[in-house]
Amino acid sequence: MNERAPPARRDEFPHHSPITTRWADNDAFGHINNVQYYAFFDTAVTRWLVERGFLHITEGEVVCFVAETGCRYFRPLAFPEPVSVGMRVARLGTSSIRYELAVFGAADEAAAQGHFTHVTVNRASGRPVPMPAALRAAAEGLMAARPEAV
Repeated sequence: MNERAPPARRDEFPHHSPITTRWADNDAFGHINNVQYYAFFDTAVTRWLVERGFLHITEGEVVCFVAETGCRYFRPLAFPEPVSVGMRVARLGTSSIRYELAVFGAADEAAAQGHFTHVTVNRASGRPVPMPAALRAAAEGLMAARPEAV
């Protein structure tokens, strides 16, 4: 049986996006429901794209579609704890970006972490297109530094 990797640390992510938790995010068990972490991922990545002018919600020729996502949970968080989503880029393809994301509460270790793969597509056709050069350059700035294997 493979041993589970430990949670990532806050300083392993070059970009952080604050997220305001809501009372409705909590579930019957008193902690933020699993599905909300995916919404946190989506909010952080979309905010990063919009704030830099790479994504126009209602206009623009190129948009980003989610192709894959996943999440591992380490410890619960609960409203009203403020959280932030750490973001880095693990891989760039011709038309895809694989983001690695981690949700942090007060601790420096991730409460949850996962990945989110976007594919750049033509808005009209819905077909993949090469990533715009400016987006590629910005994503390269978020590339994850990989520690040497021991």
